[in-house]
Amino acid sequence: MGIFKRVKTITKAEINGLLDGMEDPIAMLNEYSRELEQEILKGQKALSQQYLVEKKQALLLLETEEVISKRTRQAKLAIEKEEDTIAKLAVQEKLLHEKQYNLYQQQLEAIKEQTQILVEKLNQLKETYNELQHKKILLASRANVAQSIKQIQKATVSFQTDNIARGVARAEERIMLMEAQVQAGSQFTSPLAQHDAVFQNYVREEELEKEIEKLKREKVTL
Repeated sequence: MGIFKRVKTITKAEINGLLDGMEDPIAMLNEYSRELEQEILKGQKALSQQYLVEKKQALLLLETEEVISKRTRQAKLAIEKEEDTIAKLAVQEKLLHEKQYNLYQQQLEAIKEQTQILVEKLNQLKETYNELQHKKILLASRANVAQSIKQIQKATVSFQTDNIARGVARAEERIMLMEAQVQAGSQFTSPLAQHDAVFQNYVREEELEKEIEKLKREKVTL
């Protein structure tokens, strides 16, 4: 059948080989997917028509069987009435329809075999189509990663690594200098600050005597 010609050119076993050497394998798979979708639609339409043919053939068998039964009853009735001419005609038609019935039965079996072949081919197309969809997902992921790595590599090459190294070294030196300045500043406090600290820790004799007298008065009061 011409409907399934794509199966000859693209099968699961050949998908990986078809991808080799292609500049844009995803675009290629998209094209094959569209073609397979069209073939699947054609196959489904053909299968529907095939089922219709089966039903018509089965109906023809049923009608022929009814005619055979009718002619059989007519022949028996004519024989009972000794109407030989009518009996002969009824039997003759009965035999002819029995031959037709056998022919129709053979045709129905052949139609069913064709239907089965069509179903298998259609399933093969669907299986190939599903395989393509999985391949597209996998390839899209691989292409995305490859493109990202390519961009990173391109960006890395565009940078001047020597300049970057020197810049990092200069930044490190400046930070070390700042740390040294902070450390040096913490070791040398100003004389004025030292004087203030000593002054704050010193209690004058006058203040001491005044506080003692205050406590004595409070004791007497108590």
